[in-house]
Amino acid sequence: MTNVKLQKRRENLFKKLQSMKPELMRGSLIERYKKCGKIGCKCADGPGHGPKYYLSISISGKRPEMIYVPQEYVKKVENYLGNLGKARELLEEICKINIELMRNKEEF
Repeated sequence: MTNVKLQKRRENLFKKLQSMKPELMRGSLIERYKKCGKIGCKCADGPGHGPKYYLSISISGKRPEMIYVPQEYVKKVENYLGNLGKARELLEEICKINIELMRNKEEF
């Protein structure tokens, strides 16, 4: 790809990034089932009560943090997590273009 095309592609990717809403979230959504321990409860023979959802966030040097996510927020959290993936893909593509421009000894 020519340098002009690379620069145009980079500009279009950056515009996509700028047009994204700030609905981003880092982490993993975890589904859990828990057994209550009450004698005779139906959960003893099944997977447990649930599902209950938690957002797991890992921070370097610290233990992962688990934040309870109410059922009504699950879809929203899933969307926010997905949006971060899309933003990362755009940033990665921009970085690749910048490296290619540098290799071509072009203004980047």
